[in-house]
Amino acid sequence: MFQPEKILLIDDEAGLLELLTITLKKERYHNITCAKTASEALELIKINTYDIIVLDVMLPDFSGFDLCTEIRKYTFTPIIFLTACGTDLDKLTGLALGGDDYMTKPFNPLEVVARIKAILRRQNHYIKTEDTAKSPQYDYGFFSLDMNNATLLVDGQVEECTAKEFELLCFFCKNPNHIFTAAQLYEAVWNEPGYGVEKTITMHISRLRKKLHEDPKSPQFLINMRGIGYKFVPPKKV
Repeated sequence: MFQPEKILLIDDEAGLLELLTITLKKERYHNITCAKTASEALELIKINTYDIIVLDVMLPDFSGFDLCTEIRKYTFTPIIFLTACGTDLDKLTGLALGGDDYMTKPFNPLEVVARIKAILRRQNHYIKTEDTAKSPQYDYGFFSLDMNNATLLVDGQVEECTAKEFELLCFFCKNPNHIFTAAQLYEAVWNEPGYGVEKTITMHISRLRKKLHEDPKSPQFLINMRGIGYKFVPPKKV
């Protein structure tokens, strides 16, 4: 069955772009656009919509991290970073800037495609869930989460979220006052084994706390149960 999803590949290595394109087409993803520079990619993003973006960190004009920051001004399409830099700092930087996944070079192109498929599958499932949900909105007064249009309102203002941030907050809202380990949260939201994912979960929760205007030293809603995990305590409506 033809896959209508639009994929944008950004990398200055022509051979890598060709390899990923061939591999994706074998999996029946035919709507693929390639860009070799950050400037070219940004112009494409300004006038087109994509379902997923695969982004190299080392680009000839400016870095993929800088490009991600610019992309987030126009869209919250999921981004998978590709890079030869595999340190924890690089990974956390990518996630902090709005990335949804991170892969280091060299890699198996089939694994890249598998991660693309996993993200697209979750997005499609999420959309279907929204369409069939009887109560797609969580309203806590100070902030509300509308699953119909993937919107987070905090004190009456829209707070932009990445796909993973929104999914994580939705999971917490669906499971209030329950304690989850970092591994359990990762498996539930990323749908992958939760080994060594503590830093990833910590980063996403930290970003959500800032959006919810929580005091980092005394969070009210997303509580860290030291040595156990995290739980969401819904705010009381005034």
